[in-house]
Amino acid sequence: MLSAFGRAFRTPDLRRKLLFTIAIMAIYRVGSFIPTPGVDYRNVQVCVGESADNNLLGLINLFSGGALLQLSVFALGIMPYITASIIVQLLRVVIPRFEALHKEGQSGTATLTQYTRYLTIGLAILQSTTIITVARNGQLFQNCSVPVIPDDTVATILLMIITMTAGTTLIMWLGERITERGIGNGMSLLIFTSIAATFPTALWSIAGGENGIAKFVAVLAVIILTIGLVVFVEQSQRRIPVQYAKRMVGRKMYGGSSTYIPIKINMSGVIPIIFASSLLAVPGLIAQFADPTAEWVIWVTNNVVDPAAPLNIALYIVLIIFFAYFYTAITFNPDEVADNMKKYGGFIPGIRAGRPTAEYLDYVITRITAPGSLYLAFVAMVVLFVFIALGISTTIPLGGASILIVVGVGLETVKQIQSQLEQRHYEGFLR
Repeated sequence: MLSAFGRAFRTPDLRRKLLFTIAIMAIYRVGSFIPTPGVDYRNVQVCVGESADNNLLGLINLFSGGALLQLSVFALGIMPYITASIIVQLLRVVIPRFEALHKEGQSGTATLTQYTRYLTIGLAILQSTTIITVARNGQLFQNCSVPVIPDDTVATILLMIITMTAGTTLIMWLGERITERGIGNGMSLLIFTSIAATFPTALWSIAGGENGIAKFVAVLAVIILTIGLVVFVEQSQRRIPVQYAKRMVGRKMYGGSSTYIPIKINMSGVIPIIFASSLLAVPGLIAQFADPTAEWVIWVTNNVVDPAAPLNIALYIVLIIFFAYFYTAITFNPDEVADNMKKYGGFIPGIRAGRPTAEYLDYVITRITAPGSLYLAFVAMVVLFVFIALGISTTIPLGGASILIVVGVGLETVKQIQSQLEQRHYEGFLR
């Protein structure tokens, strides 16, 4: 990987793309520390120190690189865009118009992208209003002795909402610029930047506690082993052979080639973990606004909100497995793949074209999603189990989802760099 980066920096056009990408990522990190107008930054720092163990809105804070709890202009991070993209994907199943646009090719994809942008802005307005309301009510930083928004007039609140929404729009624009002029997928790289930025602080907080060095070494060893597992599984795939029959078009012969359909073990990526985490956070979010002495609030806090509670762990695993099957079923349509193969004269050896091919693909996907979902559940829980065993705070953002995102984005970016290097260096092909 290091040799690939070295050769990329020695190639002028790739060097420009890499430097452009790094510059955008640096701008994104700088924006995470610029406070929103109307926020007392000193009071925010005091509240962050006093409420270090508060896991409210922790998922959004993770994807914003810690900017949420800083109440910066990039407080929402890329989360509204992720949510909007998932909603648009899910609407393809419900709204025929969206599915038709998806099949139209580049023009339809451009229209869906525009819908995603509009929905992102709407979600940003909604989420910024919610976060500011939670901060005003003292729920963002519980037991904090100073107000983070001293002036809570209507004009100030509106200015904060506009600023945070504009920050999300700017992040979306920066991500698209990386995709167009840089290396890799811009949105994925910004998520990578947000999560990776929290790792050094999290590891340092482990090393600074009681028996810190031993715990640090143990956690680091588990993280390295988990990274190795993620790399192995993410690179693994089931290849279904496809044969294309020969056909005459005019005086030319077409087809007769062999290829394969690559089926990844983990086709749903990190989406099931995000869905499961978001759904499990809802009871805790509701309990925050209820009477803390109520029996049901105490039960929810002890059994559902606490990451170390057996019920929380069981629900987390079940939800990850369910969403792995659910999201795979949405993103991979065996009937559509079988129809496209039949249209271009392709068939799986030993399987008849059409409906039998779709049934075979559905059978393979169902079988391969089972170990994929268990793998996701294991990766999501292994670091948490180590934290519980070592007595480390479970709010430290070093979970399996973070590792899965960082490794996955890193692998895809390196693949793109190597692919572009192969297009520019033909010596190996000419010899």
